[in-house]
Parts: sequence; C-alpha cells; structure tokens
Amino acid sequence: MNTNNILFALILIFFSNNLFSQDVFEPNGSPHFKVFWNYHNDFTKDVTKTSAFELKRVYLGYKYIFSKNMSAKITYDIGSNSGGSAYTAYVKIAQLDWKLNPKIKLSLGLIGNKQFNDQEGLWGYRYAYKGFLNEYKFGASADLGFNSEFSVSSKLKMNLFVFNGEGYKSLQDDDGYQRIGASFIYNFSDKIFGKIYLDSHPSKDAKAITNSSIFLGYKETNFRLGVEYGKIKNGRTYKNVDDGHNRDGYSIFAIQSLKNNFEIYARYDSIGSNILSLQSNSWNYNNDGNLMIFGTQYEATKGVKFNLNYRLFNHDNSTINNKSAFFLNAEIKI
Repeated sequence: MNTNNILFALILIFFSNNLFSQDVFEPNGSPHFKVFWNYHNDFTKDVTKTSAFELKRVYLGYKYIFSKNMSAKITYDIGSNSGGSAYTAYVKIAQLDWKLNPKIKLSLGLIGNKQFNDQEGLWGYRYAYKGFLNEYKFGASADLGFNSEFSVSSKLKMNLFVFNGEGYKSLQDDDGYQRIGASFIYNFSDKIFGKIYLDSHPSKDAKAITNSSIFLGYKETNFRLGVEYGKIKNGRTYKNVDDGHNRDGYSIFAIQSLKNNFEIYARYDSIGSNILSLQSNSWNYNNDGNLMIFGTQYEATKGVKFNLNYRLFNHDNSTINNKSAFFLNAEIKI
C-alpha cells in the first residue's frame, strides 16, 4: 500500500468517526419551582401586627430547549396581595432566547431585566431581602420587550434593550413610549467586576424618567463584597413620572463564608430624595433614611436555605418610629 492510499484511509477513518460519533441533540424540557417563606417578629413601636408567618413568593415555571441555540421559558409569580391570605398569580417570564453565535444572544417577550441581576446574584439573599435597586423601585425585575446581549471581549459584556417600561405586573404601554437603555459589565479580574447601567423612559406630558447606576463587586471562595450607587430623575419610581422629583442612594454589603455551609453578612443602605423649590424637607422625607441588616445563612442541602436576620430602618423624619424586626427566611428551590 503506497503513501497516498494510507493517507486516504486515515482521512476516511477520521471523517467516519466524527460523522458517527457526533451527539444527536434531543429537545428537552424541565420544570422549575421556588418558594420564599418567612416568620418575622416586629419590634417597631406601636406596630399592630407584631409577628406572622408569610408565604412571600411562589415561582412555578418550565424551560424547554428546542436546540443548542434556542430555548424558551415561562415563570408564574404567585404572591400575597393586600387581601392578606389571598394570592395573585402573574406571568413574570415568557421569554425566548436565541444564541446567534457564541458572542450574541437575543431575548424577546416578557423577559428578565438586566438592571440588577448581577448585583442580586452576588448578594445571594434575594429570598430574604431584595437588592438595592429592586427594593427601592429603581426598576422592575422583568418587563415586556427585547434585549440583545453581546460578549464584546473576554472581559466586556454589553446589553442593549427596549422595554415597555411598566414592569411585569402592568404590561400595557399607555402612551406608546418605551424604556431604552444599556448595561456594561467589565471583569477586571477573576475576582473583581464592575457594572454601569443607563436607561431613559420618555413621557408624553413630562420629562423623561432617567435611571443610572454603578456597581463594583468582589468575589473569592469565602468572601463577597458589593458597593452600589443609583439615581433616578423625574420619577417617584421607575414607572411614576413626576418632573423634578429625584431619588438616589447607595448600598454596601459584605458576606463571609464559614464552615459547615454557614455564612454571615452585613448590609447598609441609604436612600434619599431631593428638596423641591420652596420646601424645607425632601419630597419623600417620610420614606428617606438608612437600612442596616445583619444575618446568617445556613444551606441545609442543595435547594434549601435558611436565613436568620435583624433589620433596622432609621427614618430621616424623626417623628416616625424606626422599623425594627427579626426575620427567619427560607428558600426552597428545585
């Protein structure tokens, strides 16, 4: 057998092995389930309801993978409303994801917002307390629209989006104006990352609501740290436009991992609003102030976490009683 025949035989074997050894993709799906439960004891002066059990959130959903590049998921958010024991279900996520290539992913439908997902991921205790921007209504966790995600380089990721702007509990777009924005996530190293977020939501009869925030996160095996600043202009919240009404604030948190699946953590938030013309106090004076949280988490097993924490909110308005409470939170997830 000459050299050409040997070479041809090797090439034939190579392609035959690759042809028959390629994995055949099988479309598949799986359900997901998450529960936020708590018991709390409120020490606030003159409070009427001192302690209670709460089923704060139930998330039920399903994810289906059509191909290696395309998937869809739906999630229902079931939470308590003003009726107390009554619960209301909302479609929170109804999302289609399409990976055009390793560097570009498109998402459309009722999709998760990119405003504070990275921050809450590092915080890690969403079931006990929301992240800063989420808690003080700088944005919604999900909205109806379109997002494009770009991996610009190994260090830089960018999101460009257009949303209705009202959040997932009120999807109607009353005036035809959408929220447009972008986020930029930069990995300085394998331990440190930064994030800048900007958006603008025009209005027919008022100035545009604008949102901006900056975040710096640090993560290693046994320690996490986050620092964030956010500002919203011309809006009481992300969807309540009001010319000249601005809010801003910052948050700092630190988490230390211990042995036997325990963590301890502390967090400090400060939230404020501007003083309007001819006024002596800020327009949101009764709700401005600072929050301190101290707690510990125990992960009993994969998917089950418990969180014991103390919360103190000090109002800028000294005539309002400061809020003080102990919470035992639990997350159950599959």
